[in-house]
Amino acid sequence: MAREYINLQELEGKWHIILTNFPMWLQGDKKNPNFNYKMVERDGIIYLIDEVKYTQKGRTKSINGFDKPLNIENTSFEWRGNGLLSLLSSKWQILYLDSANQWAIIYFESTLFTPKGYDVICRDTQPSSLIMRNVEEKLRELKINDKLMKL
Repeated sequence: MAREYINLQELEGKWHIILTNFPMWLQGDKKNPNFNYKMVERDGIIYLIDEVKYTQKGRTKSINGFDKPLNIENTSFEWRGNGLLSLLSSKWQILYLDSANQWAIIYFESTLFTPKGYDVICRDTQPSSLIMRNVEEKLRELKINDKLMKL
């Protein structure tokens, strides 16, 4: 990982999924997925409000929840949905966050409804060729051999 500790403020804002092996994004009917994080405090614990937005049939849709840090380094999280989705949870972790806070590799564990997998997220919808070379290099370094598709 680029840093031993991640300040949750560094994760705030919009992140575009640029590479993934997550079936929900690869089916083709959900376009332009992005994660939107905002730091909040609840009962003395800092969380990230987590809104996943995407376009389906020309309409913007979202999946809302929150991420609770599971370690003091703020690299492992448990996501829990809001409303009816509050019954669902999943664990994920940041495997790498670049030093410029422009892109990251995340791993998500399997759930009853989803397989385990990886997303590469970036602040830019169209990352530079330098960023893409750095992503490919880091994926090799981390020995992530899963086939990740470009969105």
